[in-house]
Amino acid sequence: MSKILTNNEINQFKKDGAIFLKGKFDISWIKNLEKGIARDIKNPSPRFKSHTIEKGVPAYLEDYWTWDLVPEFKDFVFNSPYAKIASELMSAKKINLVMDNWFLREGGSKSSTPFHHDVSYFDMDGTMCVLWLPLQPTGKDEGVVWVKGSHLWNKLFLRVLFKDGHKVEGNECVIDGKKYELPPDILGNKDKYEFLQWDCELGDCVIFDMRCLHGTLSSSIPEKTLSRYTLRVAKEDAKISYVGDWTSYNYRKSMQDAGYKDGDPLGGKMFPVLYESI
Repeated sequence: MSKILTNNEINQFKKDGAIFLKGKFDISWIKNLEKGIARDIKNPSPRFKSHTIEKGVPAYLEDYWTWDLVPEFKDFVFNSPYAKIASELMSAKKINLVMDNWFLREGGSKSSTPFHHDVSYFDMDGTMCVLWLPLQPTGKDEGVVWVKGSHLWNKLFLRVLFKDGHKVEGNECVIDGKKYELPPDILGNKDKYEFLQWDCELGDCVIFDMRCLHGTLSSSIPEKTLSRYTLRVAKEDAKISYVGDWTSYNYRKSMQDAGYKDGDPLGGKMFPVLYESI
């Protein structure tokens, strides 16, 4: 199978922690994912949530781990080009699913995404990356931004709640030799960082390292409803890592109930193989 990406794109991803890719997804994939979100909203999973505190205001919605419940999502997970792209970016022989989810921010919603990195939200350790795929044309001031090079800081930051107020979960601590720190005040020190942000047309995407900090930088409130689909995958070096207590909600319980033990490689029903080189 021929390569999808250039060596320059792969090197840029490894250096910056996030890369913009133009037109890698056919519009039919975008339309299909929109249908999937509409289906999910009508019949949400137990994990469905609203990140807005006030009732009756424009909402910021999310559901996750629904790829096996929504046929449009399952089709994308197994048949879109993402797994092959991820294998090239991470120099991987095998790609396993970590988790899918979607976000929908209604026009006028004042809710925003706190600066965070995804690795702290998962009971996993290893090389992982995330697809950020907008389902409407999205200006660079309407989406999230990425802190250039932050995946190379060799730091782990505590989880931040997405609900209005963005409370940090937990206190600074060291667990199994790993130090978990409070996230830096990105918004209060914008001049200290270099940000990556792009205008996205339909079919464009951003793929980023799970350790790369990202969040909402602009204070402008989009007038139109914006949705995005995200998909996290892992290289063959990834393993289950039950560290800390900030992920001990239904995500961890589902893994433990399914028999996944600390140190296990990814695989099985919850984390199937999406791509393997021949």
